[in-house]
Amino acid sequence: MPNIKSAIKRVKVTKVKTLKNAMRKSALKTTIKKCKEAIAKNESSAVEMLKSAASSLDKAVSKNILHKNTAARKKSKLAKALNAANK
Repeated sequence: MPNIKSAIKRVKVTKVKTLKNAMRKSALKTTIKKCKEAIAKNESSAVEMLKSAASSLDKAVSKNILHKNTAARKKSKLAKALNAANK
């Protein structure tokens, strides 16, 4: 445990940020999972789910939770799966 006042504050701030990031990452994973399930079941709402997942991925990039290339790869993979399911 740090003794310096500023270091104590950094520990507290880091804990809070870690929790927020974990919550955001969990919500992102849930959105992606729901999108994959909608695509697999060939539901009509799959396109909306894809838009929602893409939006969530973009927000994660802006919050520095994901790298931009990782988000692009995940969006591409979901879009590819949707196109394959519609054929």
